[in-house]
Amino acid sequence: MDMASAPHTVDESQNASGQDVRSEDVQVAQIGVDTRALRSRTWDRLKFEIEYSRKKGTTANSYLIEGEQLALIDPPGERFTKIFIESLQGRLGDRPIDFIILGHVNPNRAATLDKLLTLYPEACIVCSKPASESLRSLLADRFAQGTTALPPELKVIKGDEMTVDLGQGHCLEFVRVPTPRWPDGLATFDRSSQILFSDKFYGAHVCGDQVLDEGWTIYADDRRFFFDSLHAPQLRQVNNALDKMEEFVPELIAPNHGPMVRYGRVELMKQYREWGSKTANQGPMVALIYASAYGNTAAVGQAIASGITKGGATVELINCEHASPSDIKDAVEQCSGFIIGSPTLGGHAPTQIQTALGIVLANAAKTKPAGVFGSFGWSGEAIDLLEQKVQDGGYKFAMNTIRVKFAPDAGTLKSCEEAGTDFAQYVRRAEKRRTRRTKRRGDVSDRTSQAMGRVVGALCIVTAKRDEVETAMLASWVSQATFSPPGLTVAVAKERAVEALMSEGDSFVINILPEDSPLSRKFMRDYEPGEDRFKDLDTDIADNGCRIINGASAYMECKVSQRMECGDHWITYAVAEQGDVLNSNALTALHHRKSGNHY
Repeated sequence: MDMASAPHTVDESQNASGQDVRSEDVQVAQIGVDTRALRSRTWDRLKFEIEYSRKKGTTANSYLIEGEQLALIDPPGERFTKIFIESLQGRLGDRPIDFIILGHVNPNRAATLDKLLTLYPEACIVCSKPASESLRSLLADRFAQGTTALPPELKVIKGDEMTVDLGQGHCLEFVRVPTPRWPDGLATFDRSSQILFSDKFYGAHVCGDQVLDEGWTIYADDRRFFFDSLHAPQLRQVNNALDKMEEFVPELIAPNHGPMVRYGRVELMKQYREWGSKTANQGPMVALIYASAYGNTAAVGQAIASGITKGGATVELINCEHASPSDIKDAVEQCSGFIIGSPTLGGHAPTQIQTALGIVLANAAKTKPAGVFGSFGWSGEAIDLLEQKVQDGGYKFAMNTIRVKFAPDAGTLKSCEEAGTDFAQYVRRAEKRRTRRTKRRGDVSDRTSQAMGRVVGALCIVTAKRDEVETAMLASWVSQATFSPPGLTVAVAKERAVEALMSEGDSFVINILPEDSPLSRKFMRDYEPGEDRFKDLDTDIADNGCRIINGASAYMECKVSQRMECGDHWITYAVAEQGDVLNSNALTALHHRKSGNHY
């Protein structure tokens, strides 16, 4: 494989520890006949969205197909505009771009598109109809100011039948892959090279020098996290998109983010189906209805939706700007609870939200729990309107109303995720109360549960931190696993807030509690989303940045080495890097249970 990086785009320096640090560059690699990937890379956290929270960097993948005519697929966002354009011009010289193909449109791409249309004013933009509407709005000011020439041709893909022939055997086929988060989604297939340019599907937010997925299982956890964050809350539309893309039977999948997928493509496509099936069958459905002007409300809604799926419920994500009234009506009739969110525009809620609110109030049973959220710049009247109307409608709120000013930060998104988890647990409890049946005495499953409850574990407090987000939980499923290195396993329920901070490479502290410690009672209670778990606690900071709780009998500083999905929990294996005994005379607190089907 021919591979080259543009030397002038690579920035290398050293951090305080003397380690090499690279900020951004563009890596160019040949991935097929006449086809190259231009991977705009950053080793930093890119944005505030929840799927970037693991802080492994990311790549914004663009692709060049050089037939008799030249096509550029998915130019990157504004952070990469300068280095991307430099790399592109270094590659093309005086050769023009004939087609710019957009898998989706977002405001972040405006600067790059502006520059491209200035350099290549004859380029034809290929996109879906929703994308064309967004594009005209997005670039309207630039057109009006004369900084960008209107493209002479805008080829709109209305169905799945249109193609673009680049010559030299490269005939591009297109398929609409809309989802609530990306209603303008468009995938591209080059039958000559058998490459599927999959937009937001089959990606991962990781950054490195590896172009293809050799040793592809090392990305398994990252790809699953990407799926859970982005696609699990919109399964119905995701499955429709997968049906369409799988008809192509690609030899290489080229996503927007992360390495290209060749060696693990069959397994990854299978895993998308399996992950979706697990989520779809895991519990009651919550309808999450929203509109978003600048992406902030959508980001909040996505975080809430991610928490709902972690909490054991499914989500029907409905973008009011593109959903039909019948879609909204069907969702609120079938759901076990609903949440509605809106931005504030000129002191009001958008028309689409007002219409959706009327449908919800007319069709959702009064017994269904509700929630309200939104973002705003100055006042937030739309959120107040939603809250008042839902309250006047006689619905019970299962979460506190979420108000976010401007763009949410990582801590805010974590609180929103926790609110979604709490909402899902409320809905699940309500469903159980409605469907509970009396079990016969001596039922085999009940006896098995009683036996399982006799398994005893030490009571510990797990503390974890990533950037400005930190949390803690009471745990009793902790066990030594290895002697050398000294290792242990921790079972963490999927809905726990700490779960997102205990992925491979993350650090945490195990604080082992003594008998009759008041700390166990403190951490047994339910916490509000975003509530400080460490308020009024006497703590120190461990070398790994997490909290040591004074009052524990011992502690261990741990680093996650591996983790495995097991039913409704994650089993995390971690190496104890250092620790200490704080009270050598204390006996360890044990957790005695009567049943093995709950804590």
